[in-house]
Amino acid sequence: MALVNPYIHFNGNAEEAFNFYQTVFGGSFAKKMRYKDLPETSFSIAEPDAGRIMHIALPIGKRSMLLGSDVLSAMGQVTENDNRNSISISAESREEADRLFNGLSAGGTIEMPISDGPLGSYFGMFADKYGIEWLIDFTENRES
Repeated sequence: MALVNPYIHFNGNAEEAFNFYQTVFGGSFAKKMRYKDLPETSFSIAEPDAGRIMHIALPIGKRSMLLGSDVLSAMGQVTENDNRNSISISAESREEADRLFNGLSAGGTIEMPISDGPLGSYFGMFADKYGIEWLIDFTENRES
């Protein structure tokens, strides 16, 4: 099956958000490009959008990427609070689940603290400080 990599849009703070995500996941950015880095033959980008992130990629896990960009001012605003899409991460251990939950939820709003759930998984959910919804779980003996 093809990989599924979440792509998140921001209102001018993608770089700040991805620097925060990097502190939790670690690693280095695989790609970081600003709108002003587009070739001259491309469409014109007005200030202050030129400094915004056009595309950023952070490897997370063994084969996944967290991707994102800033929305151009001319395209309107992303309404994070109305966005009930969630990023779900299946951790490889309880310790990893705790590390991801605690790191990503810092400064955010916890909807369900991470704990042993009735369906047999160690699970929690929250919105990070950027309004992005996350689900973190660990299930013992999970089949691929």
